[in-house]
Amino acid sequence: MAGGEVFVVDRIVTRPGCARRFVDAYLSEYAPGAHERGMTLRDVLVSPPIWFEDQSNVVTATWALPSPQAWWEMTWQGRPDPGLGQWWDGIAELVAERTRSVAASAADVDRLCDV
Repeated sequence: MAGGEVFVVDRIVTRPGCARRFVDAYLSEYAPGAHERGMTLRDVLVSPPIWFEDQSNVVTATWALPSPQAWWEMTWQGRPDPGLGQWWDGIAELVAERTRSVAASAADVDRLCDV
């Protein structure tokens, strides 16, 4: 399979006043397992850059994997793990909505498509 770094982007809209608690839980509880699945945390961004008490924030976490193969391996490890769903269920009171996307550098897309 072609090389090229793959990025996993988690975008979480927190419930009002919950962004700091979400980030703390994400980094202390979710991130260690993600590291075990081969993911490297690149950034955790909070938008806007203020801990609102009465409004939502958007938290964007960007993870990197060294190749598409590494992304597939991470996916194969994570999907059957009931602990991941339980973790997200356990913090549901902090989260208004969440999405995950997968991306690569534009310079790598042609190479990644050549499998």
